[in-house]
Amino acid sequence: MKATAVAPSNIAFIKYWGKKDDVLRLPENGSLSMNLSNLTTTTTVEFSTNLNEDYVEINGTQEPSEGSRAVKHLDRVRNLAKIETKAKVITNNTFPSGTGLSSSASGFAALTVAAAKAAGLKLSEKELSILARQGSGSACRSIPNGFVEWLDGETSDTSYAISLHPPDWWDLVDIVAIVSDEKKDVSSTAGQKLVYSSPFFQVRLTKIKEKLEYAKSLLKQKSFQAFGELLEAEALELHAIMLTSTPSLIYWMPGTIQVMKFIKKVRNDGLPVYFTVNTGQDIHLICEKQYSKEVVQALNRLDCVKQVIENNPSDGAKIVK
Repeated sequence: MKATAVAPSNIAFIKYWGKKDDVLRLPENGSLSMNLSNLTTTTTVEFSTNLNEDYVEINGTQEPSEGSRAVKHLDRVRNLAKIETKAKVITNNTFPSGTGLSSSASGFAALTVAAAKAAGLKLSEKELSILARQGSGSACRSIPNGFVEWLDGETSDTSYAISLHPPDWWDLVDIVAIVSDEKKDVSSTAGQKLVYSSPFFQVRLTKIKEKLEYAKSLLKQKSFQAFGELLEAEALELHAIMLTSTPSLIYWMPGTIQVMKFIKKVRNDGLPVYFTVNTGQDIHLICEKQYSKEVVQALNRLDCVKQVIENNPSDGAKIVK
C-alpha cells in the first residue's frame, strides 16, 4: 500500500481570503488560478501494519505528530478507506516553504493523491479536490490541470476546483522572485481568521463575483494587458485587507516592495509584465512567453532577488509510481 504523487503549487489570479467554514475550509468567494510547472511537491505515502504511529517527514525533517495537519489529513483518508493502518509520509518541495509560494497547496494536493491511491481509494477528480480542500483550501486548485476555478459552494460537495483551460491554452509565464526564504510569522490559516476585522472586507465581497467573471472572460479572450492590470490590482486589494485587519498583517519585506516598484518602472519603459503576491514576501511576475527572458534578465539586476524560478502552466496532481 504505497504510492508517490507530484503536485504543483498554483498562483491565484483572483484570490480567496476568508472562510465560511473553518473546519471544511469553505471559502468566502470563488477564485481563479494557474498551476505552476517548477514549484512542485513530491510525496510518497506508505500504509504499513509494521507502524505503530504515523511518521511524516517534510524536506528531511520529521514533523511532530501532535497537532499535525498532515496526520489529520491521513485520518480523513483512513475514514474514507475504512482502514486504521498507520502511514509513513516522505515529502520534498522544489521551493521554499512558508514564504507565500503556496507550499501547502502543492503539499496537500500531493498528500491527497498519494494517500488515496495507497489506501486503495478510487476517487474522481472532483472527490480528490474536495478532499484536498479540507487539508488546505488552495490545495483543491492543484488537483485539476492548467487554468483552474475554485467554485464557491455553500456545502462541502459544492466547493471544489475545475479546469477551465488546459496548460497550453495561453503561453503565460509565472516568474517567481524570491526575496527571502524566511518563514512568515503568521500562517495563512491564522491570518484568515482576522479578515472580518478589516473595514474593507465586506466591500470586497460585494464585488468579487463580478470581478471573477471578468477575469474568466479576459482569460478566455487572452487579453493580456487588461488581465495583468486586474490581477495586479487584485493582489494589492488583498493586502490592503490584511494591512487593515486587527492586528494588521504585514507579509511584505523591503525586497517585495522594491520588486513591485521595479516592475512598474520596466512596464512604463515598454516591457509588458505585471506582479501578483500571495500571503508572503516572495513575488510572482506574469508575462507572456516571448518576454520571459527579458523579465528574468531584468530581475537578475536586482540585489534583493535571491533566486528566480520560471514556471509555465502545468498539469495538476498526478501519481508517478
